[in-house]
Amino acid sequence: MKMLVWFGLVLGALSAAGNVFVTKPEQTVTLECGVNNFRGSLEWRRGDQRIFSVDGKTGFKRKGTIDIVSRSYDRTTNLEVRRVKLEDAGKFTCVADGNTKEHTLLVVSVSTNPSGDLHLGSEVALTCQVSGLDTAPAVHWKGPDGKLNSGSLKSVARSDAGTWKCEFSHGGQTYSESIDIKVTDPPTPPPPPPPPGPSQSSPGSHKTTCPNCTANPPSGASDLLGLKWWVWVAIGVGCLVMILLMVFVICLCKKIKTKKRRLQKMRNSRQFPKKYCQCNRPTAVGKPQQGRRREKPSAPPLQPLLIE
Repeated sequence: MKMLVWFGLVLGALSAAGNVFVTKPEQTVTLECGVNNFRGSLEWRRGDQRIFSVDGKTGFKRKGTIDIVSRSYDRTTNLEVRRVKLEDAGKFTCVADGNTKEHTLLVVSVSTNPSGDLHLGSEVALTCQVSGLDTAPAVHWKGPDGKLNSGSLKSVARSDAGTWKCEFSHGGQTYSESIDIKVTDPPTPPPPPPPPGPSQSSPGSHKTTCPNCTANPPSGASDLLGLKWWVWVAIGVGCLVMILLMVFVICLCKKIKTKKRRLQKMRNSRQFPKKYCQCNRPTAVGKPQQGRRREKPSAPPLQPLLIE
């Protein structure tokens, strides 16, 4: 009888302890409450602070005020946390219809120093940080070949490329998080500068064979005012082009002014027509109207002839 009671207490303790969930920063993790449904109420808490609570009868939901609330979503009885942060790790409590389940979220951060691809022959340190436990657990690394490593690579080799696992123990269970490592050839150093030739001797070792010669000939011998000959040619061509352009613009302006003057004269002549002098002359007799005949004068009356 005592054995059965002890066994029941152990099972109750394990049931209340809940599960351990392991994830990385910036990932999404789903915490399982341990029950499939509820009737009265469901509440999730992180430590002593409420994340949210749901009333099963009315569906009314209350949210807390901590940072993880904005990244938490209820999935029936489970809790989904997105963009996990290191400070999210710790104890989570799920209370469904008065049944309490306590779970643990561990956030493991694995990295290499220096980060990125590793170069052959370089020295690299592997870092594994476990957040969410009261005391940091002892960790060890396991390489791609399955051999254990303390996390320090003195000289990176080709065989070090692959998946490395950070392993640690908690509550009698072994957990791990992995990181992929790529090994590349070291960067090629730049070629050494060419040795100085006979004409490229050092400044202090320059020797002249002519007593009247100097190490640096006068600039006037090949340059004028410090400019090469082709620079002066370019300047001369540019000036010539500018002069031609100015002459063209001046001629064009004069031609336009001449045309404007001619147009103005034509407009003035149209507005004021010429006046001609008129002389006072008698008007011409109107022509007889066509179609009418002139009447002949009537003949005088005949007088009687006198006979003597």
